[in-house]
Amino acid sequence: MHVEAVYAPDLSTRYKLPVFLGRLPAGFPSPADDYLEGKLDLNRHLIKHPAATFFVRVSGDSMIEAGIHTGDLLVVDRALEAVDGNVIVAALDGELTVKRLSKRGKTIRLVPANTNYQPIEIQAQQSFEIWGVVTNVIHAL
Repeated sequence: MHVEAVYAPDLSTRYKLPVFLGRLPAGFPSPADDYLEGKLDLNRHLIKHPAATFFVRVSGDSMIEAGIHTGDLLVVDRALEAVDGNVIVAALDGELTVKRLSKRGKTIRLVPANTNYQPIEIQAQQSFEIWGVVTNVIHAL
């Protein structure tokens, strides 16, 4: 999976949208749950570290089993320390990619979430940098 574009968040916009906190059944709606709980600002819920957060749009299918699809926007936080098992955005030999981080001793691997792809073991001669940890995935249904 490759990064198509990188975006900085626009925190100047504030949209407080209505939020309903009652359970939402997939069947018939309950009239008792027809009430408004307040307003929701998605910036406050998706962006924990504004100065260290960016968005990327992705292409490819190597992370499909992690719920990441072509065209999705990922919220990426550079302030978080990447640990084993995190989905990360990394620069590998100058190319941005999205994979799950695997650390076993001194071995670092980038693991896809698609059985059609093999993990990438980072070699000492390769240029490798973790750009940030993916915290949220935004995609249309």
